[in-house]
Amino acid sequence: MRHGLTLGELGSWFIETLNLDVEYRVVEMQGWQSDEGAGYGWPLGERIWINPSPNAPNLSMARAYSGTVMLEGTTLSEGRGTTRPLEMFGAPDIDARRLLDEMQALAPDWLAGCRLRDCWFEPTFHKHAAEVCNGIQIHAEGPGYDHQSFKPWRLQALAFKAIRRLYPDYLLWRDFAYEYEHGKRAIDVINGGPLLRKWVDDAAATPQDLDELAIADEQAWMEERQAYLRY
Repeated sequence: MRHGLTLGELGSWFIETLNLDVEYRVVEMQGWQSDEGAGYGWPLGERIWINPSPNAPNLSMARAYSGTVMLEGTTLSEGRGTTRPLEMFGAPDIDARRLLDEMQALAPDWLAGCRLRDCWFEPTFHKHAAEVCNGIQIHAEGPGYDHQSFKPWRLQALAFKAIRRLYPDYLLWRDFAYEYEHGKRAIDVINGGPLLRKWVDDAAATPQDLDELAIADEQAWMEERQAYLRY
């Protein structure tokens, strides 16, 4: 969900992985320190933020996105039509405080590195437009943010799991053509397969079960990407 490479580094990975025969040159950045400073790759106070998308308004959203992007495959609002898209999620028919309590009870360590608060919001367009939603905002900024312990994919997965536990029959997954893919659930396209969805829907599955499924792949990728890092 988050490859941790610059576009130049990622291009090198594609060329080798797909055996592409192309001329390729990366103009390296000067002074880029991806693992240093409060911004971790984004020099806070030194470089202004320019939206790469209308719904990508700030650095906090970018930090949360590798988790909150999964909301596009659900019936929950991801905050589109508000001033804080992809930093929060909710719906008119959930109780956010109960949801936070359930998440805390299930896997408190998956909530580390950020601040979470229950909130109310009303999208002006997209899902649940003109409806008051109860939801959770993810604050990946300020003194409550810790880059190393923040795990946005797990945090969002935990929210789905908590919803399924609190509301077993909740219509959570959207069924529509996503990114030109037909015949697949959007949540499966986003995650590269049905693993996450099946874990959420399995009443017996635990957070530890998801860790066992994901950690091996995560570690393998961390090793593979080393060969392509330039900074």
